[in-house]
Amino acid sequence: MTISLVTGGAGFIGSHLVEHLLESGHEVRVIDNMATGKLSNLPSVLKESKLHIHLQDINQMSVDHTIFKDVDYMFHLAGIPSIRPSLENAEPYMKTNVYGTCRMLEAARHAKVKKFVYAASSACYGEADMHPTPETAAIKLQHPYGLTKYQGEETTMHWGEVFDVQVISLRMFDVYGRRADSTVLNIFLKQKAAGKPFTVTGDGLQTRDFVHVKDVARAYLLAATSDVRGEIFNVGTGKPETIKHLVDLLGGQITYIPKRGNEPMQHCADISKIGNILGWSPKITFEEGIADVIKGFNARAAA
Repeated sequence: MTISLVTGGAGFIGSHLVEHLLESGHEVRVIDNMATGKLSNLPSVLKESKLHIHLQDINQMSVDHTIFKDVDYMFHLAGIPSIRPSLENAEPYMKTNVYGTCRMLEAARHAKVKKFVYAASSACYGEADMHPTPETAAIKLQHPYGLTKYQGEETTMHWGEVFDVQVISLRMFDVYGRRADSTVLNIFLKQKAAGKPFTVTGDGLQTRDFVHVKDVARAYLLAATSDVRGEIFNVGTGKPETIKHLVDLLGGQITYIPKRGNEPMQHCADISKIGNILGWSPKITFEEGIADVIKGFNARAAA
């Protein structure tokens, strides 16, 4: 039996990864302190005998805790998300996104896991000079969130080089799907539920590389089970969509507000590396993904 451990497994992306791992026949252990995660993200699998949920804070766990025993793959998704709150209170981001990552790497080292997969962020590119943006693009750290996710990635790569931990880092672009909780799509859905117009910054023509969470879950498992180590991969679609197109698909009135100073105008991943090396490519189109999100939204509204 393959044993996978997912930190942050009750969060948006983590919960979808947990479902994918269970569907793939893994025993799954989840660590989550429920700061942003919630058990309601896992309704379809909570009673699965191969799922074990541990309400723990990664910053407070011993690296030789029994939860790490016999783990094959460790997926490290636990962390504090979102850019704007990091500008107001950066210290918790440093503690969790950097120090917490270090603790999980130490746990992976002691447990001798086969692969440690780190959830990095495309926020490290800032306002990129290259579109689509390859992994070799300049790092432009414009806020504490991007800084700490990048430092977590650097720590991951360092443990791979110095301590021979088998590591891979996935720089996620704009992940969306059901249960999203801190994305522009989630903001729009809350506005839609309240019967309010969508607040679009600038002219709405800024682009984002929206990649569906189920495609992202596939990328994590492929990265873990591959023979590849010590590599960094973008996870996106390479097909940017405008914010205006997103709200058109959601349907509703728009209110335009001034553009924020730290908001990039373009965001697009070069995914040739992950395609060439891991054989991964997104399967869910933007229109299909948004239609599924709307279906879930309507189902909740009718409940």
